[in-house]
Amino acid sequence: MTSKTYGFLRVATASPRVWLANPVKNAEEIIRMAGDAANGGASVLVFPELCITGYSCADLFAQERLLSAAENAVAEILDATKKLPTLLAVGAPVRFEGRLYNCALLLKEGKLLGIVPKTYLPNAAEFYEMRWFQSGDKLAEPVEIEFAGQKALIGIRQLFKLGHATIGVEICQDLWVPLPPCTWAALAGAQVILNLSASNEALCKQDYRSMLVRSTSARLNAAYIYSSCGYGESTQDLVWGGSSLICENGVLLAENERFGRESSVITADVDVERLENVRARNVNFREILASVPAFVKIPAGNPAPTDFEKKLLKNVDPHPFVPSGDAEELSKRCREILDIQTLGLCTRLEHINCKTAVIGISGGLDSTLALLVTARAFDRLGWERSRIIGVTMPGFGTSGRTKGNADILMEKLGITRKEISIVPATTQHLKDIEHPLDKTDVTYENAQARERTQILMDVAGQEDGIVVGTGDLSELALGWCTYNGDHMSMYGVNASVPKTLVRTLVAWAAREHFADAAGVLNDIIDTPISPELLPTDDKGAIAQVTEDIVGPYELHDFFLYQVMRWGFDPDKVLFLARKAFAGTYNDATIKKWLDVFYRRFFSQQFKRSCMPDGPKVGSVSISPRGDWRMPSDVSADLWRK
Repeated sequence: MTSKTYGFLRVATASPRVWLANPVKNAEEIIRMAGDAANGGASVLVFPELCITGYSCADLFAQERLLSAAENAVAEILDATKKLPTLLAVGAPVRFEGRLYNCALLLKEGKLLGIVPKTYLPNAAEFYEMRWFQSGDKLAEPVEIEFAGQKALIGIRQLFKLGHATIGVEICQDLWVPLPPCTWAALAGAQVILNLSASNEALCKQDYRSMLVRSTSARLNAAYIYSSCGYGESTQDLVWGGSSLICENGVLLAENERFGRESSVITADVDVERLENVRARNVNFREILASVPAFVKIPAGNPAPTDFEKKLLKNVDPHPFVPSGDAEELSKRCREILDIQTLGLCTRLEHINCKTAVIGISGGLDSTLALLVTARAFDRLGWERSRIIGVTMPGFGTSGRTKGNADILMEKLGITRKEISIVPATTQHLKDIEHPLDKTDVTYENAQARERTQILMDVAGQEDGIVVGTGDLSELALGWCTYNGDHMSMYGVNASVPKTLVRTLVAWAAREHFADAAGVLNDIIDTPISPELLPTDDKGAIAQVTEDIVGPYELHDFFLYQVMRWGFDPDKVLFLARKAFAGTYNDATIKKWLDVFYRRFFSQQFKRSCMPDGPKVGSVSISPRGDWRMPSDVSADLWRK
């Protein structure tokens, strides 16, 4: 893998206009489309099943004239594409030892690399391929054949090695069976599966077809490149819409518009490195390998030169933790996250026969979300909200805005309110340890955080309750919490909720569940994020803004997702961040905060090693009992370089 690919591979799938039983014209169109795809940097281009002749030739497949013309057309394509670096997969009928096979031909730079026959032949309803073709299961072990003036292997167990990508091939019906050939290809190392198809249209069939391609790519942790025949096929009894799909690990990257009269190509960049990282964590891939049949691996040279730095055909979401989609999808995701948090707290409260829940309410986002979750939990348990004790603990840096919002929120939600100032106790403590009151350093800040935690723990003891933690995933990842201060609780409902998601959840809850408190909730959303441990300014406003110190949370959450979810190299994280935040942050800013992220993430593991219990809500968690185990003393130098 060269530095400029970042693990990506540009792939394309074609739906050419077909001239039925006219291999010469079909070859001309394939050659034209191959040239266009190569000019666009595509390393792989997939054409439909039997695209050299057309799929619907029926009994003409028994005609010598058609079969000879098809072979000659392949020879023309090979000759015309000698200078193209794109791997082409085209469909053609191939005769071998008295049998006719429906095949995928892999061509690159004028060479016939291999021939993969179709394994499963549909032979019911509108399909009757067994009338003309033989199943490729007779050719499980590849054997040499001469075709189109070249020698190559024909057989179903072939993989094609293109740079850092390994490619497997199957044909149409092969995908629709209980155990598709792509399963074995993926287990043998193929991260990219090509499907040359001829799938006719019927009501709702596209939905099922799309679901099948997406789910197969998810099941195999693979990219699946699907091409089906379209305009020009016979419409005697069927219509062919020309469906093209590109999926990666369950996500649809590109889809064409069906029923067009002109040839079309869709292109996408698949992340082969990410697929490999996902598989490396999937123990099922490792455990089943002993039963995988042997495959012949055919060298296919290097991918086409593609400048991914200049243009990446892949959306890089700057906020990967935040649910995307329309309003309905957003609502569905937010409801599910809050339900997970709520059920986790319900279970803990009932299990320990708890009477109350104690929460420190600061008027900030995190404590607000924790309070909303707790209110939902008490509602679900049928308990009075008055059994929730919200404690405000004004200190040296508490602003009127946050204090006022905390009071209003607790009143709106109908919980029990307590106010305990930490100023006298913290002042005395600082005097006891001979720390100047005007020295606003880390000791000054941590003393306040630990005093607040002590108050919450003791109130919980008095009230036969537990302290519900408010700290979020982003703070834990950066270590932006005081050890044995706000770092500690008895159940941390926000432990796997990143900061960018906290804001979204509070906004959704304000609309959907807590309309009476929407005004104060929206003001909390708009309040700058701050621990409020330093004195306010002359106007009583917040003086200590977290993101000015540790960096923008949207950047850190992006880094966290790429590093923990996919295990990407720092160079790739930086590359993706540049794409995601183009026009928002310049390179120097992204680099600066990426370095801060690695430095803090590695140095603060000791805090995560003893973090409280809390529910996992998404794909990333840093619980030492679950997703993340790391030594507390490991160096970050290798990553920071």
